[in-house]
Amino acid sequence: MTAGSTVRERFTGRIAGAGSTSGVRVVVGRWDDSPWGSFADLMVEDASGHRVLVAPDERTREFVAATYAFDEHVITPVTVSDTTSGWRVDSEPLALDLAVGRTTLLGRVLDLVPDRLATAPAWCALTDPVARVVLRGVRTRGSAGRDRREWYGATSVRSVTALRGTWRGTDLGTLAPVDPPCRFGFSSTPRRPSVTAVVTTIERPAR
Repeated sequence: MTAGSTVRERFTGRIAGAGSTSGVRVVVGRWDDSPWGSFADLMVEDASGHRVLVAPDERTREFVAATYAFDEHVITPVTVSDTTSGWRVDSEPLALDLAVGRTTLLGRVLDLVPDRLATAPAWCALTDPVARVVLRGVRTRGSAGRDRREWYGATSVRSVTALRGTWRGTDLGTLAPVDPPCRFGFSSTPRRPSVTAVVTTIERPAR
């Protein structure tokens, strides 16, 4: 690698964002394809604003923590599986069932854009000003820390229609908007609970 060169890494999967009446807001990353295979991770912010990263291993923890900000890191197995109504998330601190509904209006608009275009960093940069206005707290490009840049290319959005579960043994209550926005990094998930199919591209300095 030459001095000043960079590496781009792509993560393909789905991100679920949901709030709860307990004040706990959850972001579930379900990554089907990445530089190190499939995995899942959790970002949780409680009602007091305490931000927790739940990662399945040290490699994931180190990578995510270099990109986003947390008050606490937890390394423990994280599994996400399909159910008849949506997703089941299992980890030591979080047990969560999400009911996933139909494609949203935004999702239908995204369906009109070819995936190759929608996931290109140049397109993400172009759509960023629109995302800021239409989806409060959402960005499609930004600085990810440690001289990293990041682009979110969404290809589909489905609604989350119900939630139940526990966070550290305490009942989450029922589904609520993601409000206030989560403070993990330059972008939050949409206020309306949803599952977004996404390709995340991260550019970092070459080692």
